[in-house]
Amino acid sequence: MTLASSQDGTYPRPQLVRAQHVPLDVKCGFAYDDDNVGLDGLWHHDASAFDREIQLPFAPESAASGIGDTGYHPVVWYRLAVDRAALTTAGYPQQGERLLLHFGAVDYRADVWVNGVHVARHDGGQTSFSADITAACTDVEMQEIVVRAEDDPLDVTMPRGKQDWEPEPHGIWYHRTTGIWRTVWIEAVPAVHIRSLAWIPDVQRGSVRCEIELSSRPAGPVALDVVLSHQGVDLARQRVSITDREAGFDVSLPSQRNGQNHERLLWSPENPTLIDAAVTLGEDSDVVHSYFGLRSTAVAEGQFLLNDRPVYVRSVLEQGYWPDSHFTAPGVAALREEVELILSLGFNAARIHQKVEDPRFLYWCDRLGLMIWGETAGAYQFSATAVARLTTEWLDIVRAYRSHPSIVTWVPLNESWGVQHGAHDPAQRAYGLALTNLTRALDPTRPVISNDGWEHTDSDMWTFHDYESSGEALLARYADRAGINAMIRGLGPVGRRMSVLPVPPVDLEEKPVMLTEFGGVSYAPGTEFEDSWGYSTASNADDFESRVGEIVGAVRAASSLVGFCYTQLTDTRQETNGLCTEDRKPKLPAEVIAGIIRG
Repeated sequence: MTLASSQDGTYPRPQLVRAQHVPLDVKCGFAYDDDNVGLDGLWHHDASAFDREIQLPFAPESAASGIGDTGYHPVVWYRLAVDRAALTTAGYPQQGERLLLHFGAVDYRADVWVNGVHVARHDGGQTSFSADITAACTDVEMQEIVVRAEDDPLDVTMPRGKQDWEPEPHGIWYHRTTGIWRTVWIEAVPAVHIRSLAWIPDVQRGSVRCEIELSSRPAGPVALDVVLSHQGVDLARQRVSITDREAGFDVSLPSQRNGQNHERLLWSPENPTLIDAAVTLGEDSDVVHSYFGLRSTAVAEGQFLLNDRPVYVRSVLEQGYWPDSHFTAPGVAALREEVELILSLGFNAARIHQKVEDPRFLYWCDRLGLMIWGETAGAYQFSATAVARLTTEWLDIVRAYRSHPSIVTWVPLNESWGVQHGAHDPAQRAYGLALTNLTRALDPTRPVISNDGWEHTDSDMWTFHDYESSGEALLARYADRAGINAMIRGLGPVGRRMSVLPVPPVDLEEKPVMLTEFGGVSYAPGTEFEDSWGYSTASNADDFESRVGEIVGAVRAASSLVGFCYTQLTDTRQETNGLCTEDRKPKLPAEVIAGIIRG
């Protein structure tokens, strides 16, 4: 089996790879249920209810789905058939006697039936889920899978990010994403199998902690063998005895004890080294391949540290939106191409904005060396329901993605979305603090930004959003740390409080400062959108180069800043403020943009 670090990027779950699986990204039956009669009408038993076809895994709002209907449709249904040959391809029964059906993401609530048997319900439009469908499968040629997805377009308590609640996109919001929008796939597994793996590196100790979850508690002690390697050379071998459903243990890397040699295996954008892991449960019962990066992230002395060394962050805001396929990449190759595009423009980091990206995108970030700020789609309302929904989904995201070395910072909230009155409401401040500390509880190894842009509660860095179009004004505002601290104690550049804690924090000068949204220069000759806009507008290519160069140069010259995030990578519908067009063509030669970004 191919090593996890050198896979081709098509496997849906790149850090827990088995030899066989089968994707179900096919055309299948589809139906709108605007009157919500499908459950009472038993559509999960009624093939006649499906009056059209959709191309998976694209949302019905997108042209790529073959439907392209962007109207309000709160309930949709899918029906697809899986033949016996597909189950064989998925590894049944050679790889295992149980069949797992996986969904990369379904927005927002999903119910799943197999041959009329209800096998799963899941809430959360950004997170994956699985169902053991073995008992529901029958001894026939075709197995029928039916999915009902419910996504109220007007419900602002759901984490929805950039999905518009109005009929047509406006401002910074785009078309909605309803139902299945990431890959669907099946794999066969043994009865007791590895459900999840997490890798927590410890650079100082020269070791990595493995946290493992099994599908069920084994009947008795079972051996787990771990082999760590790099470029075909074994780094460590360890056998542990597993007696419970969850276990954790440390694996030492002896080669890291040589202090003059230990940096060779460290992951960084300049040297994105990945360490392979082969994990076997039982006597060749469940064999999976994984990988991790040996690296640390921290903040200290006013700097952002990677592997205990200061790193200047050159980041770009990435909406992850394509014109024909919306929040789903048009194909798996596009995920690698997106990472390569970002790197070619001189950036060493990206902020995935109001979205959780496909794990296969993160695989290419891991492999090619692009740092990522991990964010999620925000809700717009503060209520008990909104708090429960986002908290549950966010914790699932952190657990699922924490092994990716490319993710260097967590961002649970952005610009007070869903906590609009945090400056005055103790409940909303408590919510922001709780999300921040729950993130640290699950992953104490990465910095956390409590609310990116302003109204911070307990962030590990001070992050500002500022779309000032004058480079001179930007430099004056951020060159001096005393001036920055004055804003932190009071009002920021858009008139919002930078800190909402009752007592200003005492460690102002110790926390790093970054400008995590700025730029937004619009340049879009011949755009099809009458409402196209940016935070400032260039008249031609030379003017665009001059404006971008001026503001980026000012930010780079502001010595009190240790990084930035330019808005944005590509045009996104009416937001024509990208460095590239919506079809990923740079508006200036890539080397010119890279020269501006790198300074």
